[in-house]
Amino acid sequence: MAAEKDVHYITSREANSSDKGDALYVESYSQQEPATKLTGFAKFKDGFKRAKVEDLGIDENMTEAEKIGVLTANSPLSRSLKNRHLQMIAIGGSIGTGLFVGSGSNLSTGGPAGLLIAYCLIGTMIYCTVQSLGELAVTFPVSGAFVTYNSRFIDPSWGFAMAWNYAMQWLVVLPLELVAASLTIKYWDPNTNSAAYVTVFYVLIVAINFFGVRGYGEAEFIFSAIKVIAVIGFIILGIVLITGGGPQGGYLGGKYWHVDGAPFPNGAKGVVTVFVGAAFAFAGTELCGLAAAESANPRKSLPKACKQVFWRITLFYVICLTLIGMLVRYDNKRLLGASSVDATASPFVIAIENGGIKGLPSVMNVVIMVAVLSVGNSSVFGSSRTLAALAASNQAPKIFGYIDRQGRPLVGIIAQLVVGLLCYLAASPKEGEVFGWLLALSGLSSIFTWGSINLCLIRFRRALSVQGRDTSELTFTSQPGLIGAYWGMTLNIVVVCLQFWIAVWPLGGSPSAETFFNNFLTVPVVLIFYVGHKLYSRNWKLYIRAKDIDIDTGRREMDLDLVKQEVAEEKAYIASLPFYKRVYNFWC
Repeated sequence: MAAEKDVHYITSREANSSDKGDALYVESYSQQEPATKLTGFAKFKDGFKRAKVEDLGIDENMTEAEKIGVLTANSPLSRSLKNRHLQMIAIGGSIGTGLFVGSGSNLSTGGPAGLLIAYCLIGTMIYCTVQSLGELAVTFPVSGAFVTYNSRFIDPSWGFAMAWNYAMQWLVVLPLELVAASLTIKYWDPNTNSAAYVTVFYVLIVAINFFGVRGYGEAEFIFSAIKVIAVIGFIILGIVLITGGGPQGGYLGGKYWHVDGAPFPNGAKGVVTVFVGAAFAFAGTELCGLAAAESANPRKSLPKACKQVFWRITLFYVICLTLIGMLVRYDNKRLLGASSVDATASPFVIAIENGGIKGLPSVMNVVIMVAVLSVGNSSVFGSSRTLAALAASNQAPKIFGYIDRQGRPLVGIIAQLVVGLLCYLAASPKEGEVFGWLLALSGLSSIFTWGSINLCLIRFRRALSVQGRDTSELTFTSQPGLIGAYWGMTLNIVVVCLQFWIAVWPLGGSPSAETFFNNFLTVPVVLIFYVGHKLYSRNWKLYIRAKDIDIDTGRREMDLDLVKQEVAEEKAYIASLPFYKRVYNFWC
């Protein structure tokens, strides 16, 4: 007999039916192993064959949202991500060029105070968003996670637009990050053609992702560990330099906050510009939710990962950027006009060089290169899983739903890697223009994604209330709750409005169509997807009514009474702990 791995999800009709004869049961999928044990190349070759998915018992009378719930809940994706993988994906997920390089141009635009204010405000929005995502992803660890929640809790047309918006974001990020990594090498080797290093990094990312989700998890664990160690080391070094302990000596304190123009060199408009830029720096924070469907035990690992976001925002962004504002003048010439791929414009590198420390700038550039590769690696994970979820939802060509016996969305990975070949445009004289428009295509994607995540939680809680149920059946609830979801959604809307202002009346420039679309192209693209799906599906409803929302399909815990009992017992146990342990449990 062939060995089978079976996972069974409860469906909405199972939960609500008192007569099992009338219930709709979803048959489990099987990732079958051959009766004869394969070894070597035969085993490797067999792993690329399509995973067998048994009949899911789809009823033609089901709504589109219900069908999407069933199909994404029964995806044969691998579930081999461990707790440590999710922890590191959460901790290091958004530590990238937005912090190491992008903060430099933000410092020159908004000044030290504007930089800090913008990142703190956006940080509160990210914290609320990840908490909202955590509640949904622990309850519904389905393929595609938040890219399919929109279709279930808001509207299938909005879900279609948001899913393609998210897929396109990551599709264009890979070639951008590969070029950024190759340009980082120019710090040491300015003469070699960038295409040579692009090839090396491209092959590395291909190799990592063909090891499946375990390969992605291990790579991100290593990449994130390097970034975290570097940031902690910089914090210690920064304090030493500010207090005059560097080789060149000299107490700095807060003198760069008192130079001409500081702390707000461009006034309110400068702060607004940084406010928008800070939002881009946190892109990728939501990946821990997307990985929930491929983790062995999301109920245990994901809540801890979501709680880590507070520490990441506080330690890695707020403290680091406070130190940067004290170590580097906002009008440093190397910061002016800095691009997101120019590692020499990193305020971290500038601060170390100004301190007279030799050797360490090279180490920091290695960390920047690792951060860039980490984002490139994540782009393959994000886009391939989104495309697989779209295919399962009948919102993309079926071929993208090809998942092999190792649990890899093979066609989605290949599609991403093909788009990644755009990185060779680095050798073209039109490179800047091409990549500028690619970046514009995905510019506001994360803002739409985060706003929709918070709206999904609001709709989910509304559906629970209308259907006579409550949060006692949830194993993890968002710490800021509905208030946090409303705050997160509101801030995202504000960022889009501010981006429109900056797009029409750019800082230090005059209005132009090119500038507008470079900053605001994502919005018309999203609207085209949304309206196009409405016209195609002829579904003219703006949203799914709360009483019709499916709040059961995709749950791994089938016995809701047992879940309620376990949750009550866990709360009672935590309440019995000493105060310091309750505080630790709340934040960690």
